[in-house]
Amino acid sequence: MTAPTDSTTTAAAKAADPPVSDSEQLLFGGPMRYDYGWARHELAGAGLSFWSIARQMPRFVALAGRMAWSADRTAMVTLVGAELLRGVAAALALIATNRALARLLVPGEVSAVLHAALPAIITVGVITTLSALLSTASHWASGRLEPAVFRQATVDFLGIVAGAELEAIEDPEYLAEVDSARWGAMSLQHIVGRATALLTAVFSLTSAASVLSVLHPALLPMLLLIAAPRGWGAVRTARRRYASTRAMIQHSRASTLLADMLIRPWSAAELRVHGCGPFLLGHYEHMARAAEQEQGRLARARARTDLLTATLTGLATTAAFALLGWLVLGGSMPLAVAGTAVLAIRTGSTSISGLVGHVNDLYEDSLFVADLDQLRRQGHRRAIPTGGTDLPEHPSEIRVENVTFTYNGRDTPALDGVSLTIRRGEVVALVGENGSGKSTLATLLCGGYLPHRGRILWDGVDTATGDRTQLYGGIALLAQNFQRYTFTAEANVGLGRPDVPWTREQLDTAAQYADLHPVLDEQPKGWSALLAKGFEGGVQLSGGQWQKVALARLFHRVANPGPDGRLPHLVIVDEPTSAMDAKTEIAVFEKIRSLTDRGVSVVLITHRLAATARADRIHVLHHGRLVESGTHEELMARQGHYSEAYLLQADQYSATIPHQGAPADTPTGAS
Repeated sequence: MTAPTDSTTTAAAKAADPPVSDSEQLLFGGPMRYDYGWARHELAGAGLSFWSIARQMPRFVALAGRMAWSADRTAMVTLVGAELLRGVAAALALIATNRALARLLVPGEVSAVLHAALPAIITVGVITTLSALLSTASHWASGRLEPAVFRQATVDFLGIVAGAELEAIEDPEYLAEVDSARWGAMSLQHIVGRATALLTAVFSLTSAASVLSVLHPALLPMLLLIAAPRGWGAVRTARRRYASTRAMIQHSRASTLLADMLIRPWSAAELRVHGCGPFLLGHYEHMARAAEQEQGRLARARARTDLLTATLTGLATTAAFALLGWLVLGGSMPLAVAGTAVLAIRTGSTSISGLVGHVNDLYEDSLFVADLDQLRRQGHRRAIPTGGTDLPEHPSEIRVENVTFTYNGRDTPALDGVSLTIRRGEVVALVGENGSGKSTLATLLCGGYLPHRGRILWDGVDTATGDRTQLYGGIALLAQNFQRYTFTAEANVGLGRPDVPWTREQLDTAAQYADLHPVLDEQPKGWSALLAKGFEGGVQLSGGQWQKVALARLFHRVANPGPDGRLPHLVIVDEPTSAMDAKTEIAVFEKIRSLTDRGVSVVLITHRLAATARADRIHVLHHGRLVESGTHEELMARQGHYSEAYLLQADQYSATIPHQGAPADTPTGAS
């Protein structure tokens, strides 16, 4: 039997959901289910029988074994060897115990009896000591293997995802695989310990069963007679635990969400002004009571199961020991063998109880480990290719030819047949309303996406077949949603060129370009200030200050060559001044234009059309299509989309600011 499909698991989960409280229905529209990749395996074991899970154990254990073997072979051999020898030692200890009891129960002088039993007693002691040493070796190996497996699995996972195409990272299906595989790294660490416990239980049970078979033919059925109720009870208890967790988990999510709303600062002001606190607190209590009632119901059901299990186990134990007594009294079994049998039966029945729990836990972890293994084996499908055609180091022009791109899950192209040219040293502006395709085109230009149709050429070389490392090396990007790293100011700027060591002089030059020094001077630690509020010593920057950090990062990349000696030749800036004041904004646009003095081309995306007037070329996008191109003067004369938008912005200023003699078609602040 194979693992259940996602749809099967989801259907089973929904079918087993407890009734939803009125509060959950009102506030959340039903039960709170996560929509992450790992959630498809959440409590997946509840939909399968113990035996169907047990049949899959060899495959899962082998999978974990392969990954553990590649992480630390020495620890892996030590772990398996120690557990195997512990099983053998357990069997030998029972045999030695039987011999010791046989000697001790023989009538005679105490000294003579003890002398006769001494070798067997010493053997039991030696085997017990050896078993303890093997247990220590097993724990050592497990403690060494678990972090090694976690480290390797996590590094492999992060490397695969970091090397995936941007289009893959934005694909919900791929993200579901990634999310589930991420939990696989942690589950793989757990699975080592669980597999060790499983091996211990299996070897212990095998040893007990083997010894009983040797001692008397009737003893093995006795073990099964006592262990069967224990095993059945353990399976039932495990199923009850799954059901209880399922009943509570969605209530807990909803309750936790409400509790966060009541205590977090991001919601505090509105909750107090609108008086929402008592409303949310009332629903929290209502859901908590519903969860309490459900938990109580399941606790009663579990108690009934446990009572039945205990009764069956007691009856089975009574019957087994009655049979054992009958065999002893009838002379069919020596008393020493009976004593050894009691020890073996207790060991075997305990092992069966533990075995059930280990199998269930191992199954759940194995689902995530299987996802991780699949991502490791198939990660190359979405990986950024290595190598390719050499790209020009300083192309004289970049030509976009009939490029079309459609986002996954959408029918309408984000870009449809766009063609334009960017020449060396030009400032090219991309304008248009939200959703017109500006940022999509920028991402295509920097190699984040590949065109679905058409080509992007660097001096005639198609970037889709070019060396992606060289392509990235030729680009400097200041994205609209630039990364605000939870690092120091130094690291935030230095990450513009992370592939070579940076110097403080280089950082100071970048800070001077972006006017970042006044921001740094406000921080007690200067460049070492942690730009993350909420951590000790962390500081919170404003949106405009963060844009200066990002601008300094951009310049640091433009001004310093990479390890191959290349400098970026194309700078893409997307809404670089959205959080800046008017004076700073004008200065920043001038600094961005000045980058062309270094021989680079600049692609500028902004809604501030005053900044586009001095661009060498303006391209107007509308619903993914290029509808206008030209200089500012040409587009104003055409009286199309650009002219209309420009004049609308001009009218906004002229309607609120007294006329100072500025041209009617020029927004205040335009240069």
